[in-house]
Amino acid sequence: MKMSKNEYKRLAEKPTPIGIIAKDCILAFVVGGLICVLGQLICDGWMNMLDFTKKEAATATSVSLIFLSALFTGLKLYDKLAKHAGAGTVVPITGFANAVVSPALEFKSEGFVLGVGAKMFTIAGPVIVYGTVASIVYGVIYWVVKML
Repeated sequence: MKMSKNEYKRLAEKPTPIGIIAKDCILAFVVGGLICVLGQLICDGWMNMLDFTKKEAATATSVSLIFLSALFTGLKLYDKLAKHAGAGTVVPITGFANAVVSPALEFKSEGFVLGVGAKMFTIAGPVIVYGTVASIVYGVIYWVVKML
């Protein structure tokens, strides 16, 4: 759909009705909560069925949620859910997995190295770099404080 700059400006300035915002907030809350409930059920399953400790179950739950998010992204189900649920699908670990897998799928026609490999971290790359650098800075500060 092509539109002129003036048409876009009028559309962008048009206020969003309060009813739509409230509906979007409620959907985001419910869907985000349901994803968290699913995570808790998976965690309980790991602890009860395989006698994992709480720490082991937490790790296995994270891996399970990342796998499910990547799988649903690949099957184009995650995007359909996000279309209706909005911010509710940005629950940190599932949203992050979706952010890594989506660009990779979009550019797979360019090959595994230049397509999937290069584009996989387009969105997630800065987050990974920031997290790594922040953890190093925190570690150095912690080490210096412990030495004193």
